[in-house]
Amino acid sequence: MIDISQRALSSIESGENFVTSETFDKLMMVFEITSEEFFSTNKYKTAEELLQMITLNLAKLNNNTEKLSIVLNLTNSLLKK
Repeated sequence: MIDISQRALSSIESGENFVTSETFDKLMMVFEITSEEFFSTNKYKTAEELLQMITLNLAKLNNNTEKLSIVLNLTNSLLKK
């Protein structure tokens, strides 16, 4: 979706390399967020607020199996850490 190799993405995730502005723009498009949303750390303050936003976002995914699979993989990976 962002047109970079799995190896390049892995090196960005591990901190070995930095993301280019072009790749960053593609990531923002894929995740459908703005750079302000990406870098925001204080927008939501409580776990309850975060859960409400997550629930609303999941409801918007409706029956999109592909996107729901991505969410499942993401949450599974977060639970492993």
